[in-house]
This record gives sequence, C-alpha cells and structure tokens, in this order.
Amino acid sequence: MADEKLQKVLARSGYGSRREMERWIGEGRFSINSVKAKLGDRVSRHDVVELDGRIIELISEIDSPRRVLIYNKPVGEVSTRHDPEGRPTVYDHLPPLKNGRWIAIGRLDINTSGLLIFTTDGQLANQLMHPSANIDREYAVRVLGNIDEEMINRLKEGVLLEDGMAKFSDVQFFDGDGANKWYHCVVMEGRNREVRRLWESQGIKVSRLKRVRYGTIFMPSDVKIGTWKELDLKEVKNLSKYLNLGDKKPLKLKPAEKAGLDRRYKNQRIRQEVGRKKRD
Repeated sequence: MADEKLQKVLARSGYGSRREMERWIGEGRFSINSVKAKLGDRVSRHDVVELDGRIIELISEIDSPRRVLIYNKPVGEVSTRHDPEGRPTVYDHLPPLKNGRWIAIGRLDINTSGLLIFTTDGQLANQLMHPSANIDREYAVRVLGNIDEEMINRLKEGVLLEDGMAKFSDVQFFDGDGANKWYHCVVMEGRNREVRRLWESQGIKVSRLKRVRYGTIFMPSDVKIGTWKELDLKEVKNLSKYLNLGDKKPLKLKPAEKAGLDRRYKNQRIRQEVGRKKRD
C-alpha cells in the first residue's frame, strides 16, 4: 500500500464513509504510530493505526474488491450498526465479510422501508452520498389528506423547513381512489425525514413511506422485505462507470465461499416464505 490519505484507506477498509472518517479524525479518534492523527495525514502498509486505542487492520487497494449489496429494509429496523436500545438493525441480516465492513449508503429512519445500498468500497460510498453528485432518491409514499395541483406545485417549487428550503424535484400520482393515495416523489438530498416533513408542511399525513430507487439502482421485485441481493460484476461495473470510478478487480470467491453465499440467499427466501405462510 503506497502512501494514501488516512480517510481514504479507512473508508476502503470498511470503517465508514470518507466523510464520516474525516469527522472521526477531527474528533481525535485515530492515531498513527502512537501520534494522534489529523486531517491530511497519510499512511502506508508500515504504519500502525489505532481507533480509540485499538490497533485496526487496513486494506490495500489491490486487496479490496468492490462489492455492492441491496437490502429491502422493513419498518422497525434502525440503520445504525449498533443500537443502544437493543432494536434490530439493518446489519443483523447482511452476509459476513472476511475483510472490511459493509458501509451503508445513507440511512432510512425506523418507520421507512425499502431500498438500502451497502458496499465494501468507501470511494463508491462517498460518490453516492456526496451532495455534489446530485443523486436522486425516489420514494413511494401513501398520504392522507386533500391534495391538489396547487399543493404539488408548492412542493416542487420549494418549502421552507426548519433546516432550510427543501423541495421535490418530481411528484407523480401513482394509485388510490379513496382517502389514502399513493404518490411517487423524488428528492435530491438525504436530509433527515425530508420526505415526511415536506408533506407534513402542507398538513398531509404520511402513513407509509418506502424508498424504491437510489440513482440508477431500483429495488428489484425479487428482493422481498428483510432480504438482500448482491449486484453482479456487470451491474457493479455499470454503477462504477456512472459514478466515473475506475474499475477494480472483481471479487474472486472459492467454490465453497460462493456456495455459502448462494445458500444464505436461498435460505433467507425460504424463511420469508415460511413466515408468510404462518401469517396467512
């Protein structure tokens, strides 16, 4: 591993996104060779890096394949890795990794379901989350209230929320002829509860909210609630090209490792089917 910026290596190694790692460095949580790290520091394979006083393993560029996972988050799970209240987290169901960690691309609040993207590559995570990338997020939302064209126009032109102006870049009626109606709406930012707050600013109650698209990635119909699916090599390459990222070496799994991943994918589908039959 040649000298690289600390936050880049940390993100690649799966400790979080690059922006998150910059924040942790600023908080003084890292040291390099027993000296507190600062933004701009670089590391090589010969350096000893500690996080909160514990030596951590760093992954070089050559040893870090780019993997991307999509997960259909159910309501009731939190998007943090560990929850002090002991609530289930989205990480509880993800396949284990030999090296690094799964990095979540943004978050969904506990009452929002749908598409969550995970990756092992900090650079890809940073590209997908950085505001300058202008990645749009599409949500299916069930709302209760009287909605007219004037309201839709206000939501698309911009509404002043407590943390600044916000708007939908698109709003389309989807389904429903009673009090509850479904709309699809698109935002270009990842602000906390932004979709809910926009509708609520107009006196509209949101009863269900599900993310169905993040940039070019849609939630596939075969990924049921509470299950995951890994993107194949072609899909990862297309995503990398869309983000102007260079190619990385593909993940090479031994036959037993690939069989293990396939079993986990099939077993989660079986558990979902058994659960559905019990509910019926």
